[in-house]
Amino acid sequence: MPARAIWKGSLVMGSESVPVKLYSAVEDRSIHFHVLEKSTLMRIAQHMVNPETGEQVPSDQIQKGFKAEPGVYVRLTPEELEQTLPEDSRQIEITRFVPSDNIHQQWYDRPYYLAPDESDSESYFALAEALEHEKREGVARWVMRKKRYVGALRAEGGYLLLITMKFAEEVVSASELPRPAGRAPDAKELQMAEQLVGALQAEFRPADFRDEYRERVMKFIEAKGSGHKPRLEVVTRRRESKSLVDSLAASIKKVRESREKRVA
Repeated sequence: MPARAIWKGSLVMGSESVPVKLYSAVEDRSIHFHVLEKSTLMRIAQHMVNPETGEQVPSDQIQKGFKAEPGVYVRLTPEELEQTLPEDSRQIEITRFVPSDNIHQQWYDRPYYLAPDESDSESYFALAEALEHEKREGVARWVMRKKRYVGALRAEGGYLLLITMKFAEEVVSASELPRPAGRAPDAKELQMAEQLVGALQAEFRPADFRDEYRERVMKFIEAKGSGHKPRLEVVTRRRESKSLVDSLAASIKKVRESREKRVA
């Protein structure tokens, strides 16, 4: 099934404008279950309920509020919240271009493909080639569906990839983490860790990383839906090694044995 554009607009860089279409670059494949009444198998509707009385609260009596302190709320009406929303726009503004390694991975959020609009593809592919050649990423900001975004524009396989990014207040710096406790690793532990890294050195293969939980559950559902009585295999937990050296040695041995089997 061909991908469908979820948004349409223009990349704006100063006085230059490139018409584009936005496509999702990832797909949610999580398993979602319906909540049913056991006796009738009818779907159960969820309602807002007063936790003290257990009674349902009518929709016209529901209001949003921000907790300022215990027992104190700042109440907001739908009209007041509507006034805080940004104005809709069809422009993705590029504010600057930075070196590709300037943006740390923890800032990235969700990727989207930007495809050229049929009316102007020459400018689109020229920009993609320029970004790839200069090893640069664009810092972008835009409004989509009443929500403000910031993101990074980069070239990927001759096309443009737009990755939404976290805002500054959402990113936790490593300097805020507690300082490591305990002793530093000794020379032998460092050497074995380097051996393990070297033994596991290989190319990244995306097909190796599959959602095993989803596959097990779907296989179970399909079998049960066909009238069978399947049994899920028990997933055993690995025992932790008593020391770092023992753990590293066991890991190195396992990697080597696995490679020997593949060669044989």
